[in-house]
Amino acid sequence: MSATIQQAGLTIDGSFYDFVNQELLSGLSIEPETYWQGVATIINKLTPINRALLAKRDEMQEKIDRFHVENPTWDAAKYRTFLESIGYLQPKPSGFEIITQNVEPEIALVAAPQLVVPVNNGRFALNAANARWGSLYDALYGTDILPEEDGAEKSTQYNPVRGFKVMAYARQFLDKVLPLRNGSHIESTHYSIVNKELIVTLNDRRQVPLLDPMQLIGYQGQIQNPSLLLFKHNGLHFELLIDPSDPIGQADKAAIKDVILEAALTTIMDCEDSVAAVDAEDKIQVYRNWLQLNTSALTTQFLKGGEVITRELNADRTYVSLDGEPLSLAGRAMMFVRNVGHLMTTPAILDMNCDEVFEGILDGIITATAALHDLKKSNGCRNSTAKSINIVKPKMHGAEEVAFTELLFSEVERLLSLPANTIKMGIMDEERRTSVNLSACIYAAKARVVFINTGFLDRTGDEIHTSMLAGAVLPKEQIKSQPWITAYENQNVEVGLAYGFKGKAQIGKGMWAKPDKMAQMMEQKIDQLRAGANTAWVPSPTAATLHAMHYHEIDVQACQQAILSRQSQSLTELLTPPLMRGHQLSESDIQAELDNNIQGILGYVVRWVDQGIGCSKVPDISHVGLMEDRATLRISSQHIANWLYHGICTEAQVLNTFAKMASVVDNQNSADPNYQMMCCNGRPDAENLSFQAAVALVFEGRNQPNGYTEPLLHHYRRLYKAQHK
Repeated sequence: MSATIQQAGLTIDGSFYDFVNQELLSGLSIEPETYWQGVATIINKLTPINRALLAKRDEMQEKIDRFHVENPTWDAAKYRTFLESIGYLQPKPSGFEIITQNVEPEIALVAAPQLVVPVNNGRFALNAANARWGSLYDALYGTDILPEEDGAEKSTQYNPVRGFKVMAYARQFLDKVLPLRNGSHIESTHYSIVNKELIVTLNDRRQVPLLDPMQLIGYQGQIQNPSLLLFKHNGLHFELLIDPSDPIGQADKAAIKDVILEAALTTIMDCEDSVAAVDAEDKIQVYRNWLQLNTSALTTQFLKGGEVITRELNADRTYVSLDGEPLSLAGRAMMFVRNVGHLMTTPAILDMNCDEVFEGILDGIITATAALHDLKKSNGCRNSTAKSINIVKPKMHGAEEVAFTELLFSEVERLLSLPANTIKMGIMDEERRTSVNLSACIYAAKARVVFINTGFLDRTGDEIHTSMLAGAVLPKEQIKSQPWITAYENQNVEVGLAYGFKGKAQIGKGMWAKPDKMAQMMEQKIDQLRAGANTAWVPSPTAATLHAMHYHEIDVQACQQAILSRQSQSLTELLTPPLMRGHQLSESDIQAELDNNIQGILGYVVRWVDQGIGCSKVPDISHVGLMEDRATLRISSQHIANWLYHGICTEAQVLNTFAKMASVVDNQNSADPNYQMMCCNGRPDAENLSFQAAVALVFEGRNQPNGYTEPLLHHYRRLYKAQHK
């Protein structure tokens, strides 16, 4: 920790103090002394409430553990009555709808993909912010969507055979989303605008209009020979780029060189699970990038093909409307920011008792202050057109904790002199107590909620931890097929729609974790739209472009309308943990599960502790790259902790597996120049902090608060940083 500053009863890291005064408050009409006094007031008021909420979590978990010990035979009705008696299950409010106002149109009105990205990585953050528009040609050419047989291999040099397959696929897409009154885009040879209407010339010289002429929105270039045509379908825009001088255009009979899709309408800039931020230095980087995204000052440089590339926020896109007037569309995704939850503290500031302040409280204050810079803009690269600040709040347990976040946001609004409910709330439905009380959670934030979503990994991790003493859980893959997970996913949509989310707020689904398996994503992820989600998470701009095609294929609004009349899910299923209940596993099954879990734990933790990387593509045991963050770690560590407790495996077996998998992970990372080996002479180094952290996550997992991994990860990362100053 650098030299500290005493201000308003707080002890503030000197570098953090300078960042706030010299960067965060620069250009705002807020005096630093007044600001720090307001920060101290919020911290002093909310800290005891935060502590009490965490104590209540522990108290409820102790009661649930005792219930399972005293009631070893599963009885769903008895369990539900018990949960009601301790206040875990709350009464369900009725007769209300959310009343949130000033919601971004990207959130309320249009169904589209959503990116989640670690905000402390400037290059990733800019890529995500700029992922509102993506090249369909590039996405098809560079992924496994198109097979590589018959000479269509991907290569460093342009392969015209593969290029032709890309063009054919794109023409088929156009036939689906931009149908002609007669014929097909496959036959097109020329595109022009005549009397404000698109006219397409076909191979046989027929000239045909669109089936729906209103889809044409604007253009660039000359009307008779436009260089760009702008269309709209299912609320999403897309562009047809035409250039007979371009090498791709020259190979196309209609001179089409690309199709550009509006893709990630929203992006979550993440301060939480995908970020490793354990001290003031790390938090400054997190906050600085978010601040510079809001001031449009963030830039990054990197080498690509021997050339220095500078990346910054994209400008808005400009066109000419069919009436000849200027037309512009946002060039960037609308950015949420995801704060951390209620659990962790940060040494960036110590309170009047010299205790670390709660990180979630600080996140709310600082990220909202940074967003003030965007609200002040009258033009340029604006994030919010609704004059709102959109904050996703994760890992809340039940309606009381949502109400606490509501209180925090209200206090921050007073500090910043903002109108009530300027700060909007996204509720992550990823903890069991929130899932079973989702309607009460929404009610607690009914004037500012704009987002709910599901997250299988954290939700499963919390399910295992909450029901730790109920019995041994099934292997992870079998857990996915249990009734509770279907009930969880369906209920999230049903509850959101029942309380007025349709046309007002987002209902989201979780991440596609295999960034190199786009063909598989295109087969499976469309089901999330059919389930009523108007957004779903993707791991890259390329994935966002491809996933955008799903939103052209499926009318999410129609799906939601059908779900409104569906019978709601059974709470009994939602409360039934995924236990083995007589299911037998062979020794090889058990070992395979341990291998899979422990390899994944080590592969993620070694980058977190040694390199401070909170999210990365980690090879699994079959060498398939998976996007992993702390949610993945939580389920794996809790799963093994559960099996250890119930005697499915032994401590010696787990330790031997850790030793074996450490060597596997070392080999998988041998080409990474920044990687530090865990093993020495074929055995794990007992002094290696990453290995120690991974082992601790399992053997101390049952006693970690709600099974979270952050306390141990932060501890070992701080030790590592102290050793490598």
